[in-house]
Amino acid sequence: MTITGVIVLLVNDHLLKPLWPGFLTGKLSDLAGLVVAPALAALLLGRRADLAATVLTGLLFTFVKTTGTGAELASQAWSLVAGPSRVLADPTDLIALPALALAWWVRRRSATTDSPRRRIMATVPLAVLAVTATAAPVSPLEAVSVDVTASGKIVVRTTAAVHDSRLSDDGGTTWTDGTAPASTRTSISAQCVPGHVTRCYRVRQDRLGVDQSDDGGRTWQPSWPPSPGAQDRLARQYDVDESSLRSYDLAVQARPGGHVVVVANGVDGILVRDVSGAWRRLGWSYSADAVQADEVDLTPERNIALFLAVCMLLGGVGAGMRRRQGWFAGSGVIGALAMYAALDSETHKVLLVNLTGLFGWSVALATGVACVMFAWDGKPRAVSATVGLVAAPLVYAAVYLPFRGWAIGTPETHGTAAALAAVLTCLVVVAGAAVIAIDARRHPYLDGSSTSSPT
Repeated sequence: MTITGVIVLLVNDHLLKPLWPGFLTGKLSDLAGLVVAPALAALLLGRRADLAATVLTGLLFTFVKTTGTGAELASQAWSLVAGPSRVLADPTDLIALPALALAWWVRRRSATTDSPRRRIMATVPLAVLAVTATAAPVSPLEAVSVDVTASGKIVVRTTAAVHDSRLSDDGGTTWTDGTAPASTRTSISAQCVPGHVTRCYRVRQDRLGVDQSDDGGRTWQPSWPPSPGAQDRLARQYDVDESSLRSYDLAVQARPGGHVVVVANGVDGILVRDVSGAWRRLGWSYSADAVQADEVDLTPERNIALFLAVCMLLGGVGAGMRRRQGWFAGSGVIGALAMYAALDSETHKVLLVNLTGLFGWSVALATGVACVMFAWDGKPRAVSATVGLVAAPLVYAAVYLPFRGWAIGTPETHGTAAALAAVLTCLVVVAGAAVIAIDARRHPYLDGSSTSSPT
């Protein structure tokens, strides 16, 4: 049961959560974690401490999920193990507590048999990786206010602890780091162009965007509205919820040839409208002349594509084996999961996860060698093996390329890319399975004992 819980955590937190974050995947993590955690605690407390480990897990879980102090302590603890992390208090997570009863019942049933030491040694590293995978990153740097000083300097204040401001002397074309005094300007809903009071600008409430008015603020229309797809990409780029994306503040400055608007755009840094009227997402760079590309991290999609490609390769070879299919399938499943865990751990920069990645690659290599040996002994059909070899890169392309297109703007939304990837992957898998099935009907004798076809 512990191994099953570990697999559920790995698949849910590393596969499902990045694609479908929400209530279901969040609660599934809590359920699987409460099944795994008492077993890990019992390893530390002793063989006869199952009940104590279960009760302790429940108390700590309740403390973390119902109090701000507990959540803060948990955040600090996870940060020591898995890098900068944030754990949030959420009393609704307590609906997962009945999973502790299942964990204790399973442990009591297995109390009469000693788990082999090698099983414990194999399970603990993966369990630690699975449990620490639920930690969330700390809040990113944000641009939260902007002001124009009496000397004409534009100051964008950020949440940085050191050099907490970006400063510009040329109307937002170039910027430098620095520290500026706290702003004395009171919050206002809109700003108009100096000397041209009919043209005004305001940031949208609780979301990204800037509105413009040409009648002194009586009516407004969008001036810089990011598309829904662009917001999806920004949320992935900065690893935040889409609801966290917002424009906080703006300032308008008259410049030779027109005026500029500088916006404190939250996690996306600085947004600038130049004197020509063009809007540019400057972000956190230092020159508005550079075009900023959306550096969307597609590591989760890439890892899924590799995982499914390996599964397709193993499935094609295994489907045509004359014998050793069970051993081949078992080794393949363990190896594929270990490979995925190792790939995912490479995105973290802490020692424990790096060691877990090394363990994962070691398991993947060992099971890969075992698969080759079982395949050699099992004498797979040439057609099914060829299907596996050809379809594996096609599956990788079917999964990854739609998301790569989404990262650069086509298709527009992540959901469309996911649907396209699912359809293309199904087509490749169905086509491969059909070829293997046709070959199996034409050559029904798998054991090699018959030399002629039935009449």
